[in-house]
Amino acid sequence: MPDDQRRASHADRDEVVERLRVAAGDGRLTMAELEERVDAAFAARTYAELAPLTADLPDQRPGATPAVRPGAVPARVTGQAGRRWTLALFSGPERAGRWVVGSRHNAGAVMGSVDLDLREAQFETAEVRIRAFALMGGVDVVVPDDCVLDAGGFALMGGFDESDKGDPAPSGAPVVRVRGFALMGGIDVRRRRRRADRGELGP
Repeated sequence: MPDDQRRASHADRDEVVERLRVAAGDGRLTMAELEERVDAAFAARTYAELAPLTADLPDQRPGATPAVRPGAVPARVTGQAGRRWTLALFSGPERAGRWVVGSRHNAGAVMGSVDLDLREAQFETAEVRIRAFALMGGVDVVVPDDCVLDAGGFALMGGFDESDKGDPAPSGAPVVRVRGFALMGGIDVRRRRRRADRGELGP
């Protein structure tokens, strides 16, 4: 097995711990084994230390992303620390083209607009969580179709819209979870084909 010394994130450790808990609930691990492996997961610093903890376990959770395995992390996922915030106050920032999305990203628009285009972006981890807030403004999120989209939100005197027109995501695709709240504003989450696949040029 390759010795993958890339640094693991909190999200990577949490994913492995969740798989261990599911396996224990299915009777695949004893309580002693679960405790031992969970302790090792929280102490792990690299992918190489995490991988053996789930190597002998299937992942049977509905919609679950693959176990952390050296050489199996999607190319879009780099492990590089990404941006955590995009804020608009009477302004209209846009993130598009090549940029790195943090494992947790907060997008807020107050009497302004935020545009997040993830089609050419790279991800810090295999699961990205975006929290969107719009007050008399708008937040637009475009997710590429090589990712799984999980979106939900609430709007008061505004709107939260989700649409998915992309092709089915490939096996082991990264997951983008968007949760939003709009007050007299709007949040629009769309899953679309990547720019290159559509023949678009530019960022």
